[in-house]
Amino acid sequence: MTNKSFENAKEQSKLLANDLINNPKKYRVLTGDRPTGNLHLGHYFGSIINRIKLQNAGIETYVLIADYQVLTDRSVFAEISKFTYELTLDYLACGLDPENYKTYIFPHSHIPELNQLTIPFLTLVSSSELNKNPTVKEEITASSMNSINAGMYTYPVHQAADILFCKSNIVPVGKDQLPHIELTRKIAKRFNTKFNKNVFPEPVAFFTSTPNILGLDGTQKMSKSRNNSILIKSTSDETVKLIKSAKTDSNRYVTYDPENRPEVSNLLMLASLCSDKNPTDIANEIGDQGSGKLKQVTAEAINTYFEPIRKKRKELEQNKDFVKDALLKGISKARETAIETLSEVTEAMNMKIQ
Repeated sequence: MTNKSFENAKEQSKLLANDLINNPKKYRVLTGDRPTGNLHLGHYFGSIINRIKLQNAGIETYVLIADYQVLTDRSVFAEISKFTYELTLDYLACGLDPENYKTYIFPHSHIPELNQLTIPFLTLVSSSELNKNPTVKEEITASSMNSINAGMYTYPVHQAADILFCKSNIVPVGKDQLPHIELTRKIAKRFNTKFNKNVFPEPVAFFTSTPNILGLDGTQKMSKSRNNSILIKSTSDETVKLIKSAKTDSNRYVTYDPENRPEVSNLLMLASLCSDKNPTDIANEIGDQGSGKLKQVTAEAINTYFEPIRKKRKELEQNKDFVKDALLKGISKARETAIETLSEVTEAMNMKIQ
């Protein structure tokens, strides 16, 4: 991915922002996560809060739980079902609402018609293109696997099937996922050209202005695997304990300076996101009271903000049937959509039985 392609994608995303709100019926969103554990604050402020905004604006939203993808680089298959349930709990508690909006939560392992699209899509991509995918290279490095399975190389094509099965034209992503969107656009265009039928839209990446949330180590992106995160479902006491463990620096006077004081600035940013106060203003209020006061302010802001979300999550834990029904409704709608799309694909490829 070149800097030029990223800048072009960013510009296109900016142009979309207002139209998404003003003309929601023009758009369909595909977004999702891998079921490898519970969501944390980085997920919430980096993506979940924006999904809720799109949903509440009236945009049809498909929320994918990418369980098959977990098999490419993890050995946690014994817990995939549990994590799918936990992920759905987090979604519902945060405000994704399948009851009152066109929001569909589903695991792609339950949508066979979706996965069937992967086969013709693979014929539209060269092995060279898959080998050059920078995100795949990063995933392989991060996985520390001695032997790389074929699923790791082909999952960008599977991800294209995830996006295109519902004819999504908007995909909220971070910069690191842009190569997948570019490949998906190529697959859509190549399919339409090869089979001379306009079946698929060419989806556009939608970037948000949410800052990158660092973990409690203050140096890396917040991540479950790095053990530097605060889970959305964490209790108040757990949150206080985790924030107390967060790395800061030796300067007692608190200032917001992301470049030179990333650890302190990250805590200020978390406090800001949870209180709607400017991080510089929070820093000025703390002044020379040191990191102890900073951590107290941050923990209080997080606990106040997430209190209603955590309360709702506790209530949902007592109503497993509601959570299960949300998934079953999502699966039903996703399958209905996938069956329609696959029928169009089969017809375009002249594979219908006469």
